[in-house]
Amino acid sequence: MPQLESNAIAPIVQLPDNHEDLGVMSAYTDPWEGFNRRMYYFNAKADEYVILPVVTGYQKITPDVVQRSINNFFSNLDEISTFINSLLQFKLSVAGETLARFTLNSTVGLAGLFDVATQIGFAEQNEDFGQTLGYWGVDAGPYLVLPLLGPSSLRDATGLVFDNLVFQQAVDELGLDTDEELLMSVIDGIDARASLPFRYYASGSAFEYEHLKLLYKKYREIQVAR
Repeated sequence: MPQLESNAIAPIVQLPDNHEDLGVMSAYTDPWEGFNRRMYYFNAKADEYVILPVVTGYQKITPDVVQRSINNFFSNLDEISTFINSLLQFKLSVAGETLARFTLNSTVGLAGLFDVATQIGFAEQNEDFGQTLGYWGVDAGPYLVLPLLGPSSLRDATGLVFDNLVFQQAVDELGLDTDEELLMSVIDGIDARASLPFRYYASGSAFEYEHLKLLYKKYREIQVAR
């Protein structure tokens, strides 16, 4: 904290002794920052040299209408997790709308290939087990950058395990063999990355890591609070 000159007027607002308390970036703990930064760099390089080239190839050889249908199909499977988590949070209206979406898109929409529900007014919802844990008062915990998956927290990473189990159970109901399930998982990952406009280091900011951490934490706070 800088010292005031003897003839300076004392500030009206009391400033904290720890100058870091003044910054919004310091509002969220990052005790694993060393690991997180290394993982952030790893993810950036994996994205640049492996994932994005695959995504680019996928987009070049796959017609737009097919890409939309693939995205709709996986989004429809995700409705199951949203429905369960809505019930766990007692969001009955969200659960009802999600059930209606899943039923319509799974039948009229041909196994989710077409998003009929949105066209007639049933908006897509987004609830996951990380939000459910937050609803029941579980703190987000330390910030965590996951391999390939990116920004998360200790709570959200735990919730991700539950949501993946629900998704896997839905996939098992399709009666696919091991190779088909593996191919489906690869396509799901490619589709998920193709849907994200984010590009590592595209901001040109030396503080991209901090900005992304802040945006993620605030976004999750809003999701849990709504």
